[in-house]
Amino acid sequence: MSLLCIVKKISESHYSKCMYFVSNALARKMEKMALESWKKVNLSPSHAYLLLLVIENPGIQPMELCEELQLQPSTITRLMEKLELKKLIARTFEGRLTNVYPTPKAKELLPKLKQCVADFSESCISILGKEESLKLIQNMNRVSDKLTY
Repeated sequence: MSLLCIVKKISESHYSKCMYFVSNALARKMEKMALESWKKVNLSPSHAYLLLLVIENPGIQPMELCEELQLQPSTITRLMEKLELKKLIARTFEGRLTNVYPTPKAKELLPKLKQCVADFSESCISILGKEESLKLIQNMNRVSDKLTY
């Protein structure tokens, strides 16, 4: 017997006034939309954003990737390992320093990666409208910055 969930608006949920619940519900919906946008390059959104940073900043160090992507070092390492397996990045080691470089294969992907970013943005704008999308991003940035500890 399969379990069928009835789709209900988040605002109608028992936990609609709980910031944790609402923010996670929104994150799951955004992730689903993002996965759809990034299918064209066969990468998850996290892999793709990391790759974009590497292409735009050849020789970037893992700690810079952590800071930019707001991810833990172990997560960055796992993402880089997968991108290495796909032959999209190469790491060089100089003593204790690691530098990350895009491969020629990654550089060829750049137009498609940029198109995925644009497609995701357009998806959000088509649902929310441009003004509401921009306001939401600004508010999420402001709130996220306040919650940094």
